[in-house]
Amino acid sequence: MLHISKKIFFLLCLFSFSLLTQAQKSVREADLEEPIVKKKPAPPKPKDLALEYGKMVNQEDLKKHLSILASDEYGGRGTGQEGQKMAQEYIAKHFEDLKLPKIGHKKSYYQPVSLINQQWGTPIITVNKKKYEFLKDFYAFGETTGDLDYSEKEVLFLGYGIEDEKYNDYEGQNVKGKTVMVLASEPVLKNGNYLLSNSEKPSDWSVNWRKKLEIATEKEVAVLLIVVDNIEKQVNRFRNYIKMGGMEVADGTESGDKMSVIYISRQVADDILGNKKRKSTGFLQKKITKKAKTKSLQTATKLKIDLDKHIDLIEANNLLGYIEGSDPKLKNELIIVTAHYDHLGTDGTKIYNGADDDGSGTVAILEIAQAFAQAKADGKGAKRSILVMPVTGEEKGLLGSEFYADVKPIFPLKNTVANLNVDMVGRIDNEHKDGNYVYVIGSDKLSTELHNINENMNKKYTKLDLDYKYNDDKDPNRFYYRSDHYNFAKNDIPIIFYFNGTHGDYHKTSDTVDKINFEALEKRAKLVFFTAWQLANQDKRIEVDKKPKK
Repeated sequence: MLHISKKIFFLLCLFSFSLLTQAQKSVREADLEEPIVKKKPAPPKPKDLALEYGKMVNQEDLKKHLSILASDEYGGRGTGQEGQKMAQEYIAKHFEDLKLPKIGHKKSYYQPVSLINQQWGTPIITVNKKKYEFLKDFYAFGETTGDLDYSEKEVLFLGYGIEDEKYNDYEGQNVKGKTVMVLASEPVLKNGNYLLSNSEKPSDWSVNWRKKLEIATEKEVAVLLIVVDNIEKQVNRFRNYIKMGGMEVADGTESGDKMSVIYISRQVADDILGNKKRKSTGFLQKKITKKAKTKSLQTATKLKIDLDKHIDLIEANNLLGYIEGSDPKLKNELIIVTAHYDHLGTDGTKIYNGADDDGSGTVAILEIAQAFAQAKADGKGAKRSILVMPVTGEEKGLLGSEFYADVKPIFPLKNTVANLNVDMVGRIDNEHKDGNYVYVIGSDKLSTELHNINENMNKKYTKLDLDYKYNDDKDPNRFYYRSDHYNFAKNDIPIIFYFNGTHGDYHKTSDTVDKINFEALEKRAKLVFFTAWQLANQDKRIEVDKKPKK
């Protein structure tokens, strides 16, 4: 049997008491502390839907579409030609694959556009029984002339055809219904400076050829003859445009009398004036230069103009890719995204494939349609509606967009929030070292907010260099007036025109798919998508806070 001494027993008891006291103290202290509460994990950040669906705009799909639409098989997609019909069927099939509703003619994706097609026959000008040849002695553009068969006994020489505060050829002149002859360019001073700019740089009257046409139209001139130097050079420069003839929308209304514009050589002009020393364009031009004042001359002549056009009716189509908005209160508002899918077609064995112009814009908006359609299919669709609309007839004078905006809009124009137009976005011009840029035109012409949205979307997502060079009102190229967006802008609808600038293959057979920079094309197309996404989803419609530029 084990015996424990009293001393050891006492020590054991003392140790046990100490442990018990310590345990009780720990319990009391624990009772005084805050209870431990497990924190709930932070809710996950909402997905960036713009970024998620923007990923659907990618180089692989862009290249797949463009390699088909800009192939030789599609024959340059000439307006109303077989190649364009093939292109419209391809686009319609794309919309069908996206399960978009058929809101067009007879439950289709088409909006029929009837066009009056005009092709040159054998135009002739005769002056005092002397005949002059088309494309050798004179030329005209189909869009600015009718089927003219015209005789005139008097022609009014009217200097340079300018009406300006510093110089006015029209002052005191009654030109209504008359044949008027004017010189190209503008007066030059003895020191070599241009009169209107008083510098070595010409004014807008020289660089913007439309100004003389606009003022002559306003004055109701019947025929405007413009005298050009080196007519061979000008014909070679504009040959493709001239050979196109002309088209106009057949809207069922009378177009009225249209002023005809004909560009003539110095020889034709001098023969009309009488071909005498004091009745020659050179002499009259020197008089204007010497005095820096206008000089006019009414002259008798026997002038006959037969422009000889073959006219027929052709059918083409705009395409309608509609994605209805998800918000019952906002879905009646609409963002329209456009690109023209026509090009120059063929000339004999030559094929104008138009990969950049505007195959690039067309495939960009096909990808944008896919992104918006997928978002809707996933139950995450945009609040406002989207209309992706490849349009016809741009190369013939912005005709498809004109028909939609001015003749038969599918949706009321008052409900259209904005138009984003994509025309040539697949190339890199000589002004930039890489493709990380895009020219932005018109974004601030009607809405400061639209401009800011595009800027913000770019800063957040694409980080392109936004170049506003061509947005300058004084830019001689006047691109703001030269693509389909303008038909919306003139109806007070805010627009943005996305553009890669010009290049040496513009309107040539060398505008082919192998020249496209698909990385640049993808980024530019994504910027259009992100801007459209913001416009379609923000609570308040953008404000139109500026006067329209006509």
